[in-house]
Parts: sequence; C-alpha cells; structure tokens
Amino acid sequence: MILILNKGVTAGEKEQLYDTLRSDNCLIKEIKSDEESVIGVVGKIKRDIRYYESLPGVTRVVPITKPYKLVSRELHRGPSVIHVGDVAVGGDRLVVIAGPCGVEDRKRTLEIARVVRKHGAVLFRGGAFKPRTSPYSFQGLGEEGLQILAEVRQETGMGIVTEMISTSHADLIVKYVDMVQIGARNMQNFELLKCVGRLGKPVLLKRGLSATIEEWLMAAEYILSEGNDKVILCERGIRTFETYTRNTLDLTAVPVIKKLSHLPIIIDPSHATGIREKVSPMARAAIAAGADGLIIEVHTEPDKALSDGPQSLYPEQFEKLMRDLYVIAPVVEKQLDFEYIDKSAMLRRSAQKAGEKTTEAVFNGVLGSFSHKACLHYFGAETSIENLTSFREVFDAVSACDASFGVIPVENSLTGSIHQNYDLLLEYDLKIVGELTIRIIHNLIGWETASIDDIKRIYAPPQIFDQCKAFLNENPHFDLIASKDTAASVGRVKKNNDPQEAAIASLETAALFKMTILKEGIETNPRNFTRFVVIAKEDTTSGPKNKSSMIYSVSDKPGALYETLKIFANNQINIVKLESRPVHGKPWEYLFYVDAEMNIKEGPYQKIIEEIRDKTVFFKILGNYRKGAE
Repeated sequence: MILILNKGVTAGEKEQLYDTLRSDNCLIKEIKSDEESVIGVVGKIKRDIRYYESLPGVTRVVPITKPYKLVSRELHRGPSVIHVGDVAVGGDRLVVIAGPCGVEDRKRTLEIARVVRKHGAVLFRGGAFKPRTSPYSFQGLGEEGLQILAEVRQETGMGIVTEMISTSHADLIVKYVDMVQIGARNMQNFELLKCVGRLGKPVLLKRGLSATIEEWLMAAEYILSEGNDKVILCERGIRTFETYTRNTLDLTAVPVIKKLSHLPIIIDPSHATGIREKVSPMARAAIAAGADGLIIEVHTEPDKALSDGPQSLYPEQFEKLMRDLYVIAPVVEKQLDFEYIDKSAMLRRSAQKAGEKTTEAVFNGVLGSFSHKACLHYFGAETSIENLTSFREVFDAVSACDASFGVIPVENSLTGSIHQNYDLLLEYDLKIVGELTIRIIHNLIGWETASIDDIKRIYAPPQIFDQCKAFLNENPHFDLIASKDTAASVGRVKKNNDPQEAAIASLETAALFKMTILKEGIETNPRNFTRFVVIAKEDTTSGPKNKSSMIYSVSDKPGALYETLKIFANNQINIVKLESRPVHGKPWEYLFYVDAEMNIKEGPYQKIIEEIRDKTVFFKILGNYRKGAE
C-alpha cells in the first residue's frame, strides 16, 4: 500500500509511523515527490487499511493492486534511472552495451573492446561464466575471464557487464563486475535472485525463454525485496513455434513494461534473432519502440567465436548500426552520445577542479524548456545545471568562468537561424565544443476542462507560432499573444486560471506546471529539429573532431567570396552551412558564417585555413568539435 502523508507532517509523527510499520514487519520505502510526502509499504499487511488512515500524519492510504509491488508504477510513478558508474540507464541518452558472447582470451577481448568503445558503446559485455546447453561446450574462463574484463575497464573506461550463474560466484562478482547479468535460464532461480539483491550492484535481468511479463516482473520483485532497486530489465526474445529465428523478439514488451513498471528496459536483438543479418533491423525497431538501450554481441572474427558467432556483428556492421541509431534517437526524444564516457570523465574533472563554486552547465530559459532538455540530453541529469534569463547571461557566465559550459540554440529546421546567438558567438571569445540536435514537438496545453473550440487566447514565443502555422490557420479564432518562452507561456495560463487560454509548449513543461495536453504534435512539419551548440572558454573535450565553425568577411570586390569558397571545393571539403549576417554599424557590409566538415587541428587542414585567411579581411574560428555522427 501507499501512505500519503499530510503536508505538515512532523518529524515525530513520521518516526512514530515508521515504528508502527516496522513492528508489523513491513518493508518501508520513502518515495520522492515534489507534490507530497509518500511512503510505500510492502509486506504482509496484517491490519485493516482504515487503521493506517487513522494514524497521525496520514492523509489517505492507496492499496497496490499489482502482485509485484516494488517494481510497479503504482508505487513509483516516475521512471527510474539506474546508474552503472557514470552511465545512466533510463535517462535521455541511449545506452549501448556491446562485446562478445564470451571472454575467450585477453588479446581478442581487448581488441573487441577497443572497437565497440570507438563506435559508441558505453558498457562492455562478455561472459566469464557460460551456462551452455551441452556440457562439452565452452563454459567460460571463470576468474581469469573476470580479470581480463577488469583490464578492459581500466583501458577503455567502460563498465563491465557479465553473467552470474551461481551464488558461489558472489565474491568474485563483487570484486570485478560493475553490473551483474541474470540470464534467461536463471530468471526464476529465486535463490540467485535473492543473492544479487543482497549484493547491491546494478542487475541486468533477462526475460526467461517462456516467461510471461508478469513472471518477469515478479522475478525483479525478488531482487528489489532484498533491498536492491538498481534493476534493468532486458527483453531477449521468447520461445515460440517459429523456426526462422532463434527466438521471437517481443517488442510489445517495451510499451507494456513502460506502463506497468518504473524500471528501465533494454533489448537484446542478438539472442532474440540468432542471425547476424536480423540484429540491426531489430535493434533499430527496438529504439523506435521506446527502449532505453541495447545489448549487442560484436566480434572481430565471428566465424572463430567460441560461442554465438552466427549472431555476432562484425565491427563495420556495429559502426553502421550506431550511426543509424544516432539518426533515430532524436525522433523518440533521446540522444545517442558518442562521447558519453569521455564527457562524463571531463565533467568529473571539471567539478573536482572547480569544487562547489562553478556550475557545470547553464542555459537560457526555465526548467522544462527545450534548452533545458538539450542540456539534459548532452550532459545527463546528474550534471549541475542552472537556468538563466537570457542568452547573453549564458555567454557572460561561461566567459566569467561561473559556468564550465553553456548550451544555446543556433538554428531550427523550419524557421532558420537564431541570429542573436550567432552575433554573440562573434562578440565573445568562447569556443563551440559540441553540438546536438533535438526534435521539437509542440503541444497545445491548457486546463483539463477546456475545449479547443472555446479557446480564445494562445501564448507562445513568435517563432513557435511560425512552426505551428497549419494548426493555427485551422483555428482562426485564436488570438495569438507573444511571450518570452514556452515555460512562461504555460505559467501564464496556469496563473490566469482561465479555461479559454492555452499555451504551446513541450510535454515536460505541461508536467512541470501540472497542466493538461489538449492536442499533441501541432507543429506543421514533424521534421522539426533544433540544433544546439555547447560553448566553453577552453576546449577541454577529447576524442575525434570532424566539424569546424568559422566566421569571416571579405573585401568589397567581385569574386571575393567565391575565392574563399573555391578553396573548400578544391580540397573536397563539404560546407554544411553558409549564411551572411550584416556587420553592425556598417551598412551593406557582411560577415559569413561557415560550418565545414573538417578538423582544423589536423596538419593538412591547417594549411587550408591559412589559405582562407589570406583571402579574407577578418577571420575567426568559432569552434572545432565532433558533429553528431561521422
């Protein structure tokens, strides 16, 4: 059951309540909520619910109807995010776990680890203990395999995921492993589930070969009931009568789990299909279905693999899949971050260096805005983030070292460039160190009792009206009122308490203000994306860079701009953006902003940059960074 406490509950009343529940041998879980104080109670409830409602400090009692209590959305309304070291599973960034089925030898394992790390995997999978159908098949290297996995973590920075098949391995798992996997065959090995529940390490729980979703969730309940709530569910296909694939991948499990449970869910397309050519299509489909990540088998020479070679991807197939996932992710409002591990390490170093004085990242707007979402997608929810009231304040904070990074929008796929920020990039001596693109979905937000036909006034920033023209044209009776940002728009509707008013904003903003979505997806073109860039005083990022931004002006003579563009063309450099901006205070004089696919720090490109400088009267490098996908 769930106990909803009074807003003014005292510490003494709460402690007395805890004593009563403990005396009934109940498992108590305090649930974090901005709205109210909530306590989850699990166990054999011996008293009538009305007894608990009569206790001091209790407002009401809500029974949990599901047989699985701790994993249920009834107890934990919001989605859980499980941390495996610096990696967050269930957040805004997709998590890809990759590696061989089994740890075969040191050289091969490190070789595979370097490959998957290079192409974006953030956790490394590899079995040190292998439960096999035949007693004569490769059973794994045991502790030697765990030692090799530890070396992988040391060299690459990836956390280690491996399967535990016996309670006798508990000490070794604690010593070497970052996340313990419970395989399909052991999903209902209840003593093993209890054991990993007591270990306290993150657990990857695979669905059994013939398990129903409820049986799967009940297996997770065993782990949580032992005090370990760091559980990630893994759908890996179930056994059916179909013979064309190894198993049948049940992708419907993703939305079902999302509705029933707060635990994150990832997909294993390798074991689900058992056939190499089918792994990538099912991986793409899994992300489109809403999965929080993937676990994929990769091998440099699958034909020589000691286990599951036919379903292991070649390195080049894994690379292509990761590029595909990068494109798909923003459509479902997630990001695939190729620099996840490097970025986490960089932020950790930055925080240690600055202590508590410096905010890690700043953005313009309020919580729930698209800029806030971009911040979360790029840095993760664990980063110290602060919202400011203007773009100039963002630049000022980074320039004064009050923040390590700033996140600013620079262009939208429907309404074009945000010129104010291009002008600020010219004005300040800061560097672009990264970029990301997020899909912009606009929603009509108002009061639950409101009807679209009765709405008279709509609040939104002017550019959002432009992005929703088709919907607004269908409702000419709307009076469009410009506001500063989307969150301010919804806040105004909330404050006015008028069902004839509505705002256009994101789902997150509606949830923040506890308002109702009257109509989803009202943007004219669903291919509505905004590109954000990350600015910093110094470029402290690591990893490959393949994009550069610059700004320059040329002399006022025929062919001057052409002479600069010819240098890019002659050297086979692709220009992905070219835009002119007037020079303030100098009528009819222009600056040109250029984004090009090149790394200006590499030797050959440095010479090209010098050639361009010679053809310009003003030249400034804005940044050298990695674009989203190579």
